[in-house]
Amino acid sequence: MLDIRFSRALQVMLFLAVAAENGHGPLSSAELAHKLNANPSLVRKLLVPLTDEGLVVCVKGRTGGARLGRPGDRITLAEIYRCAVGDKPLFAPSPGVEPVCPVTAHAGEYFATLTAEAEEAVLESLGDRTLADSVGELRRLCTGHVRQG
Repeated sequence: MLDIRFSRALQVMLFLAVAAENGHGPLSSAELAHKLNANPSLVRKLLVPLTDEGLVVCVKGRTGGARLGRPGDRITLAEIYRCAVGDKPLFAPSPGVEPVCPVTAHAGEYFATLTAEAEEAVLESLGDRTLADSVGELRRLCTGHVRQG
């Protein structure tokens, strides 16, 4: 099963960026959870590393919530990816396999190299895009679709 932490964290950051652009105050974990169709506790877990890295500022309390820690044009998607995924490898070999042939004997080394190359490509691609760029791309997608009905 594919890990969805990055996509969820990116959506949270996009919600916060749009709220900031529209002059709205902080969004609560309940508001973010509603937008994600998720549990507020999941949103709070997603916010922890984003807050630790200064991408988000959270204020506790009834009138609190989350907001961007700096402008969207100064936050890269690579930063969001690193916060969401942490040190979890993109690919991993099956653990505990007996080295009985060339495949099983070298799978760990092979996957380590493959993962490093893929992660480098992912981070390079995401490092060229900012959160503000992404909001702009979404807005262009909205204007490119004609609603029927």
